[in-house]
Amino acid sequence: MERLRSLIISVFSSWIVLAAILVLPVRAGAIGFQPVSPEELKMTSEPKAPGAAAVILYRQVDRDDNGRTSHEDNYFRIKILTEEGRSHANIDIPFDKENVNIVNLRARTIRPDGTIANFDGKTFDHMIAKSKSLKYFAKTFTLPDVQVGSIIEYFYTIDYSDQFIFDSHWILSDELYTRHAKFSLKPYTSDYSTINLRWTWHDVREAPKQGPDHIVRLEVSDIPAFESEDFMPPENELKSRVDFIYSDESVDSDQAKFWKHAGKKLNGKVESFIDKRKAMEQAVSEIVSPSDTPEVKAQKIYARVQQLRNTWYEVEKTDQEKKRNNEKDLTNVEDVWKRGYGDGKQLTWLFLALAKVAGLDASGVWVSDRDDYFFNPVTMEDRKLNDNVVLLHFKDKDVYCDPGAFLMPYGILPWQETSVRGLRLDKDGGTWITTTVPDSKATRITRKADLKLTPDDGSLTGKLTVTYTGLEASARRVEQRNVDETARKKFLEDEIRESVPVAIEVELTNSPDWKSSSTPLVAEFNLTVTGWASAAGRRAMLPIGLFSAPEKHLFDHAHRVHPIYYRYPNGKVDDVTIELPDGWSVSSLPPETNQVQEIIGYVSKVEANKQSLHISRMLSADLLLLDTKYYSALQNFYRMVRTSDEQQIILLPGTATASR
Repeated sequence: MERLRSLIISVFSSWIVLAAILVLPVRAGAIGFQPVSPEELKMTSEPKAPGAAAVILYRQVDRDDNGRTSHEDNYFRIKILTEEGRSHANIDIPFDKENVNIVNLRARTIRPDGTIANFDGKTFDHMIAKSKSLKYFAKTFTLPDVQVGSIIEYFYTIDYSDQFIFDSHWILSDELYTRHAKFSLKPYTSDYSTINLRWTWHDVREAPKQGPDHIVRLEVSDIPAFESEDFMPPENELKSRVDFIYSDESVDSDQAKFWKHAGKKLNGKVESFIDKRKAMEQAVSEIVSPSDTPEVKAQKIYARVQQLRNTWYEVEKTDQEKKRNNEKDLTNVEDVWKRGYGDGKQLTWLFLALAKVAGLDASGVWVSDRDDYFFNPVTMEDRKLNDNVVLLHFKDKDVYCDPGAFLMPYGILPWQETSVRGLRLDKDGGTWITTTVPDSKATRITRKADLKLTPDDGSLTGKLTVTYTGLEASARRVEQRNVDETARKKFLEDEIRESVPVAIEVELTNSPDWKSSSTPLVAEFNLTVTGWASAAGRRAMLPIGLFSAPEKHLFDHAHRVHPIYYRYPNGKVDDVTIELPDGWSVSSLPPETNQVQEIIGYVSKVEANKQSLHISRMLSADLLLLDTKYYSALQNFYRMVRTSDEQQIILLPGTATASR
């Protein structure tokens, strides 16, 4: 059963809504098209969802976890109520391509007059996300001839990989209001051992019930539409849902006892993987010197491990390519070291093995990332400890490291692994820790501009240098790892365009270092900001917020539904020098703004020198999760930021003029 436990992984079935392979026959017993209802065809609105552009009339999910041919049948029936609702004809569905296949898709449009247009089956795949643990693609397609008053209808089957048992999840909430929905789960059973199933639920009016046939069922009505907002926690943490948890052991009601037992087993697996002391001693001798301090040793080992190929962040290879490259399964850290490659988890455990042999106080830690949900040990799900890091203890500090996270600097974890619970492993079952999170000073975007004001049209021209540090640097390096220089150039230039609130011309002039994890990412540009200064009679007005566009509409909605959630603390620092034309002078400067609070801060200051202006601006956010009751205070803060950014420097052109 150990093998079974290792194969169980988490997949959010709510993410997988559609896909198409039409050449296969429909599975016997699968959900099919429902009869056309005259009442539904005549329907023009939903009283329980006033103003809705579309609603789900009926949804059905039937899951069969049999282990060898596990599958899930899905059916959707949606009514299009407005012109805006026609956009729901465009389907974009994320799915885990490695472990999932989508088959038996059928889709059609029922026009308002009852006639039918069938879907032709053309779909497209593209990658949308890739992390240390998971990789997701999206299938997209468009239903035909969708009009206001139409009903769109589709069903499909999700086939899961053989020999895998997946945690099942019913996600009840959808972006549309749901009139009625049915869910069922036929649990996995084993002829060789007892497999236990339990379930938890969030924001569900009635708990699922298991019948005499052992099938778990739930029938619900009137599910409100899920409202998405910027800066909100993971959707699956907020939506109405039911989580099913499989275990090959009975779950003890004593949480401490459960985790002690689970921790011993997890520690045993890690120790078995890293127990190659002789090979590790030889490797360490090639990396560090006996005279190195403990932290220098750690940094050298970290850098060396990151030089190995990280297979999780490469362009996906076919089985034939892997065979040609003689890429075999890796069973321990000696294999990883000798072959020079490994996946993210294997590289992190290699770092742990090398650190221990080098005499460092190092511990392996299993953590649960916060990309899709927030982990709580109370649920007693050891499989949700899905990422691994290493904790180094020095005399005066603790340092968390994850060299298996591509291009992550030493001493910084990927944002998903920061401020999360983790089980620090030892032979006695381990202890709970909470990982650290870097503050806004360690994760910054610094923009230094040296510009000249053109008297004829009020434009700014000159040089801009942008320096990304910490998570800001690593995030961009990872995102752009598999594209060419042309795409990277466009990516950086577009970021500058999006940060300036008016039309600009920008061109990258250097070759940033995309391959280092130890240095900031530095990009240099030629920049022209057209008409930044405007004429006002015999004066010229020049706004101070040159890079203020991202804050223009931040948190400007009147009401907030969900808590405010930042992935990581971050800071922006602007240092702008503007050389004035000959004969120009400063009439007045806006007052300094200094609003630095405990978790958020803003400072802006303008100084005038003999023939130039110096504008400094700092915006920082040292928060992760903020309750909605503080939304109005956050709104007021960003209103203050926008007001300050819009302040004007008043210039006297002298004999010159400044006009748009």
